[in-house]
Amino acid sequence: MTKDPRFLLLYPRNQTIKGYMCKPNGSLAYPNIGGALLARGVEVSVFDACVGNEKDDLQEVFYRSTELPSGLLRTGVSDERIVEEASAADVVGLTSIFTSQETMVLDAAQLIKAQYPEKLVIAGGVNARHRLQKFLTGGVDLVFLSEADLSVMQLADALRRGDNWRSLAGIAFLDNGKVIVNPVTPETLVTDLDALPLPAWHLLPNDRYWTIGRPHGGHFEPGTPLRYASMMTSMGCVFSCSYCHISREKAGQVSGNIGRFRIKSDERVAEELRVLKGLGVKQVFVEDDTLFGMKRRGIELLRKIRGHGLEVLDVNGVNVTHLVRNAGGTFMPDEDVIQALVEAGFREVVLGFESASQRVIQKYASNKWRVDALDVESLLKALKDRGLTVSGNYMLGYPDETREELEGTIAMAARHRALGLDWANFLCVMPLPGTLIFEWAIRDGHLPADFNPDLMNWTLATMTNTPVPAEEVERRRFEAWTQLNDPAMVAQRNAMNVTL
Repeated sequence: MTKDPRFLLLYPRNQTIKGYMCKPNGSLAYPNIGGALLARGVEVSVFDACVGNEKDDLQEVFYRSTELPSGLLRTGVSDERIVEEASAADVVGLTSIFTSQETMVLDAAQLIKAQYPEKLVIAGGVNARHRLQKFLTGGVDLVFLSEADLSVMQLADALRRGDNWRSLAGIAFLDNGKVIVNPVTPETLVTDLDALPLPAWHLLPNDRYWTIGRPHGGHFEPGTPLRYASMMTSMGCVFSCSYCHISREKAGQVSGNIGRFRIKSDERVAEELRVLKGLGVKQVFVEDDTLFGMKRRGIELLRKIRGHGLEVLDVNGVNVTHLVRNAGGTFMPDEDVIQALVEAGFREVVLGFESASQRVIQKYASNKWRVDALDVESLLKALKDRGLTVSGNYMLGYPDETREELEGTIAMAARHRALGLDWANFLCVMPLPGTLIFEWAIRDGHLPADFNPDLMNWTLATMTNTPVPAEEVERRRFEAWTQLNDPAMVAQRNAMNVTL
């Protein structure tokens, strides 16, 4: 290829289990990649096959789903529309962050390759890079092994010159049926976040997202007008929890050391906020894995956001340890952090408690908070006194979790509700590819090597040979969710579920 390549970044159709709310993807992958390509002068567009574009009737493509042979519900445009949108592109990019959507990603790749075998189909994301054989034999020509902002610009340059892209660093591809891995190099790793091109949020079908009003986080009153977008002010994390992809994003791993904590400057964050405001955005979801990885920096950053006239919402969960300070061995509310959240416009805080067992917290969650030393009552009171809505996340079904430990977590959530927690979210532990817990699950016989990615959902317990059987974990998760939360809120969430 010796011409300027045209890129299409395609979100695949969505598949959901019955009784689960369908939400568009809309992740930051494509604004970031799109911004990088635009900075190189490359023609790029985004098509979200879950919601379609102006050619598609939203009522038909999003609000009516098709049952798949797997029993899951597929939401999105027809096969023909995917092929049509891909027709003008030379390169089609597919993001595979979420293992539960792997089938839909590969379905799109195979549709495009069947019709246009000459097109270059590329993929990235934590799931893709840890499922290379599956992707490279499933219609994908090239998989990026790390954050692709820099690598995709190098690919575009190579295609323009007519060079062989197979020589690029930080990619994997097939050669005579064998997976070839070109390791990441310092030149392909993102270190200076300020040096990256601005995300191209305008490429997303924002009006459709806002009409649907189902962001992947947050809780809103019915009828609340939404004009939201996501951003990140930092990358990586100061923790390394076994159920998170960051646990396998270290030096020596396939991705390189991208799990390390990196920050954008205050000036860069302010510039991004100005762009979002110019697009008509009203609510910003801060997607940082650890917004307070550097606590003073986080506080000052939030104070500077205040003047931009945007509501700031956190969806990844604020680490409990960052909201407290050590007061003689007891962890009490950190008033400076809480005040900074309020001043920045936060309306909700999600507390990641994960487990009531210190053993579990230590083994699986970086030992990041002390169950016996945190004054939860004071923390909840401090948050709610400032008008914040507070929910908690609790995880059930760790590989070696005992029944006593599981029930202890549910009991802890009940105590938190009695102390003023607005609602409790219960999630089954997911051993996702690209995490340390996945490797443990395979090693210890809790997950077969040919596991079904369609079952990787937070409502499903996928591991076997565990002290608490999978069916019991699922039953207790559902019972805890419905019994400990307000019936009106449960009914509201259920009313938004996908239908045929």
